[in-house]
Amino acid sequence: MPRRKLEEVVDGIYMEPVPITVGDEVRLKYKGKLATAGVDSIYLRAGYGFEAWQDVQDIKMRKGRDGSWSASLVVNDPTRLNFCFHDGADHWDNNAGRNWSFEVHNGETVD
Repeated sequence: MPRRKLEEVVDGIYMEPVPITVGDEVRLKYKGKLATAGVDSIYLRAGYGFEAWQDVQDIKMRKGRDGSWSASLVVNDPTRLNFCFHDGADHWDNNAGRNWSFEVHNGETVD
């Protein structure tokens, strides 16, 4: 199956698939403020849940020829995917402290 095109979900952040279902491999592309700051590395910090994040992980992103950074992860929790970005030197892009959050669907259809 061919890959779908990344959708810009907010300024400088692209993602696919949208919406997210448990088990999906989510691809993220980042062109935000850290990408334009000339940093040497960017990490995707991701976790799950509605309040305190669970299963938090830092995923090193790959730099693209166009200056963007990309990473992917398999969503394994049916609650909410939360994420932000950092450069490993305590510089963050976290949506002014709100981070980014997307509901995760369980894959069931409603009749």
